[in-house]
Amino acid sequence: MKNSDFIIPNWPAPTNVKALQTTRTGGISATPYKSLNFGGHVKDNAMHVAHNRQLLSQYLPSEPVWLNQVHGIHVVDAANTDCLPEADASFTTRKNVVCVTMTADCLPVLLCDEAGSVVAAVHAGWRGLCDGVIEAAVKQLPAKTANLMAWFGPAIGPNAFEVGSEVRAQFIAQDAQAEAAFKPHGDKWLGDIYQIATQRLNKLGVTKIYGGQENNQKFCTFTDKENFFSFRRDGDTGRMATLIWLA
Repeated sequence: MKNSDFIIPNWPAPTNVKALQTTRTGGISATPYKSLNFGGHVKDNAMHVAHNRQLLSQYLPSEPVWLNQVHGIHVVDAANTDCLPEADASFTTRKNVVCVTMTADCLPVLLCDEAGSVVAAVHAGWRGLCDGVIEAAVKQLPAKTANLMAWFGPAIGPNAFEVGSEVRAQFIAQDAQAEAAFKPHGDKWLGDIYQIATQRLNKLGVTKIYGGQENNQKFCTFTDKENFFSFRRDGDTGRMATLIWLA
């Protein structure tokens, strides 16, 4: 594993806020998990996953607080939780505690405040995003929303996230402005989860939002097979990690 295997978030976070996004390259897992898979819950060789996590550890101040993600809205304090808690977001105000979310199409969201006093990592799959996992995470942070900023990691893009009318209806039922994030695609719809997440954050008062794209092109895990895992594309596949901590 080398630095080029990472995406370093480009956002105006305080200097003591550290973050990184892994890609699928730099590890030892075999196909279909090739190569840098961190998901212990997929069918990858457990020793390969452990080795990949060991490779990652050289870039971190401590072992990440891995979550048992269930596409819900539960949020935990990463510094005060059991091993492998069932949750889809974590936060911390303590130094050297690493919050992490794993994804392979779902949207990873990092949060911090302008004072560098709190950070969070959120797993925003479409169910969690719809049900309010971002709102639940922001509610737990001891900072005014106007002082928060967010960074989006790679997720399935707006030209690949195809859903049925029932999924679109669920989003609109939660927030009417979500209608603008869907466009018709045959008898289905294409949804922009980056746009929906932005809408939700803006509604909370969080307007400083970064990431979600590179070279003015939105990340798309589904179409960029070289760099990203995608569950929708491949089924059996690995998981990338999005990490944040206070130094």
